Amino acid sequence: MPLVVIPDDYQHATKHLQALYQNSDFEVVCLGALDRDPKAEELLSKADALILIRERTLIDEKFLSKAPNLKLISQTGKVAYNIDLELCKQRGVAVVEGLGSPIAAAELTWLLIQSSIRRFVPSVEAMKKGHWQTEFGDTVAGKILGIVGYGKIGQLIAKYAQAFDMKVQVWGSSRAQDQARQEGLIVPDSREAFFQTSDVITLHQRLVKETAGGITFADLTRMKPTAVLVNTARSGLIEAGALEKALDSGTPGFAALDVFDIEPIWDANHPLLKRDNVLCSPHIGYVTKSCYDIYFESAFKNIERYFSGDENPVINK
Repeated sequence: MPLVVIPDDYQHATKHLQALYQNSDFEVVCLGALDRDPKAEELLSKADALILIRERTLIDEKFLSKAPNLKLISQTGKVAYNIDLELCKQRGVAVVEGLGSPIAAAELTWLLIQSSIRRFVPSVEAMKKGHWQTEFGDTVAGKILGIVGYGKIGQLIAKYAQAFDMKVQVWGSSRAQDQARQEGLIVPDSREAFFQTSDVITLHQRLVKETAGGITFADLTRMKPTAVLVNTARSGLIEAGALEKALDSGTPGFAALDVFDIEPIWDANHPLLKRDNVLCSPHIGYVTKSCYDIYFESAFKNIERYFSGDENPVINK
């Protein structure tokens, strides 16, 4: 019976997904954070297949040396930088990718945008301490939302923003800009104008070689002192150290982050958590029941297909 291991399931949420446990031909177990779960070493050494939760788990030489029996890696959603595809091929480990949904990430992005502009979290926290109406937030209507990248998530965010009477402008690839123009959105004349005029900028590009570090300190310091930067995509999209430096200089005035250079963050004294001008959430953009249902049903079906002899979904042949 093939053993399927799900590593880095911090909440052990996958224990409750029926789609993973209906086929008695497979044994499925989940592990917490690999550096903390005492069962990790034993189970990885026996694993025939893995289901990865997005990019949480880095598949490199060190990891594969701990999983000598591994035959298949089933990625939830699209394969990204966390998997060394060529190394897996050399080791005889097949890799498949599944389906996902942009809805949960888009909804969290919108939640962070409104919470930041309205100063919602500080108001609630102050009330818990016995204070009343300590913050003076604002509305989003009439403001300009800048979207970097215009894929599925960016397109949903544009619709949310328009429903709340925001103006929407887009920056990114030629494809993104062309599509934005076709849909009647604003595409500024220059990158500089995009950063200078946006009241909120939200990042929605994939992290690849071409986009890594693409948001620079110079970009950020062009933003308004009242502007908000939101990142629910990947922290690597921003030049290393640029955001902290820009926040110290006062532009942008605020940031809302769901992604970080090193995850998970266990240290309550992490510098970003101590900043009054940053709102942090623990990379929960895709962590919802409905999103997990889609991700893991697709990922497990790919495992069933592979072990039944169908290798068509394998992407590293």
